[in-house]
Amino acid sequence: MSYTFVSATILLILITDPIGNIPIFVNSLKYVSPERRPWVILREVLIAFVLLLSFMFVGEGFLRVMGLSQVSLQIGGGVILFLIALRMIFPSANGDATEELGEPLIVPLAIPAIAGPSALATVLLLVSQAPERRLEWIGALCVTMVVSAVVLVLAERIQRVGGARFVIALERLMGLVLVAVSIEMMLRGIKTFAGQLAGG
Repeated sequence: MSYTFVSATILLILITDPIGNIPIFVNSLKYVSPERRPWVILREVLIAFVLLLSFMFVGEGFLRVMGLSQVSLQIGGGVILFLIALRMIFPSANGDATEELGEPLIVPLAIPAIAGPSALATVLLLVSQAPERRLEWIGALCVTMVVSAVVLVLAERIQRVGGARFVIALERLMGLVLVAVSIEMMLRGIKTFAGQLAGG
């Protein structure tokens, strides 16, 4: 599947799931003073951005060291996205949020809420498919982080104005879109693999 700057940005926003992260951030920051919360959120978004950006540069070497092919990454990435999408549509009864008594650092906000395994796999997939367009992927990642930062800084206000049901409905809608993206990714990977077998 060939991505454009816009489609890559949309995919990264769906994967990092800022809307779905609203309850996690609100719950984790409840013991942090209100004036301090925006700075904590921006710090966590920056940490996630640095991690994802570094993965864009070391990802190719990681693939070579592990002996992984682009096809296996595409199919595996599709499976991961599909599972993430299912969790967005059918969240667990217990939820993923853990209650922090102090100010959270890196875990659970930067990792895995923003820069989780699916986000790392996605940036790795983008770079492995078109390494010559790395600047585009970096731009898409920058836009994604800005969107995440804005949504999460406004998390309490969004939850208060829209209500919990609105947030849940929006996340499930994003999950449905992600299901379609993940299936398309798996089908493209399988088609490429079948073509390699036929050619071999």
